[in-house]
Amino acid sequence: MTLQQLKYVIAIDRYRNFAKAAAELDVTQPTLSALLLKLENELGVRLFERSNKCVRPTAFGKTVIRQAEQILSQTELISETIAEQKKEVSGSLSIGIGPSIAPYLMPWFIKKYTDSYPDVKLTVNEMRGDMVIESLRLEKIDVGIAISGNTAQEIMEIPFYCEPFHVYVAKDCLLKMPKFNPADLLHEKMWIMKESQCMRESAFSFCKKRSIGRHIYEAGSIETLIRIVDINGGFTIIPEMHLPFLTDAQRENVRPIEGEYVSQRCVTIYVRKDFIRYRMLKSVIEIMSSIIPRKMIDIGLHDNIALFFKKK
Repeated sequence: MTLQQLKYVIAIDRYRNFAKAAAELDVTQPTLSALLLKLENELGVRLFERSNKCVRPTAFGKTVIRQAEQILSQTELISETIAEQKKEVSGSLSIGIGPSIAPYLMPWFIKKYTDSYPDVKLTVNEMRGDMVIESLRLEKIDVGIAISGNTAQEIMEIPFYCEPFHVYVAKDCLLKMPKFNPADLLHEKMWIMKESQCMRESAFSFCKKRSIGRHIYEAGSIETLIRIVDINGGFTIIPEMHLPFLTDAQRENVRPIEGEYVSQRCVTIYVRKDFIRYRMLKSVIEIMSSIIPRKMIDIGLHDNIALFFKKK
C-alpha cells in the first residue's frame, strides 16, 4: 500500500464519483478504477460499492478512509514542520470563508497574497459557518474565516475584526432622521438576509422581531437587498465594507445606527488546535489586515495568535 493509493481512496470518497475524483488526481477514470481494484485485491476486501447511480464506501472502506486521512495528515505534518523550521511560507493553503464576508476580502486578498507568496498553492472556498467548522474538523481546509460563534471542541477561535452595520433606507422612509435606534424602526418594511444579518454577536432587534413584519424577504446577497429597498421602499442593514460598492446616489440613503453592540458583526479566524503553521497563518492575517480598516481589527489579534502557538 502506498501514500498515492491512500490519496486515491480519499478522493473517491470525497466526490463519490470516479470521473470527478480522477479529474482532481489528474489521472484517467480507467486508471483510477484499476488502481482501486488493485488495492482491494491487495487488502482482500471491497472498499467501495459501485453502481451507475452512486459510489459509496463499504464498512471496510470507511475504516480504511479514516486511517488514510490520519496517515496523510501526519505525512503533511512532517513537511509543514520542516517548512516552519526553515522559516518558509510555502506549500498548499486552503481557506474556507463565509459567503457574506468573501466579497469584501477575497478579490484583493487573492491578488495581494499570490503576489507576496508565490510559493504557496492557494485555494479558497465559500461555505457557511457550520461548514467551515466541519471542513476544519475533517481537515479539508487549513484556515476558516466566518462569523463568530461557531464552536467545536477541537477548533480554536481567534477574534479577527468587528464590522459596524448601517441602515440603508428608501428615500421615503424616515430619510430626515440623521441616525436610527433599532427600536424605532418599522419592522413591516424590513428586508433581511438571515445568514449575514441575524448574528449571535449582533443581538439585532431587527431579527428578533422578524415575525412582526409582513414583507420580510430573506435574500441571498446584500446587493439584492439594496435593490429591493430601492424599488419597494423600506430599509435593510448593510455592513460598513459594502459602502464603497454603493453609487453616490445610494450613499445618500445610508444612516448610522445608535449603539455599537447592536449594530455590528464580528468575524473570527478558525483553525484546528493542532495547527502548527505559524508563519502561514501570520501571512494570511498580514494580507487580510491590509484590506480591513484598522479600526475594525481586534486589538488583541496578534497577542492571541502568539499565545495560541506558544501553548504548543
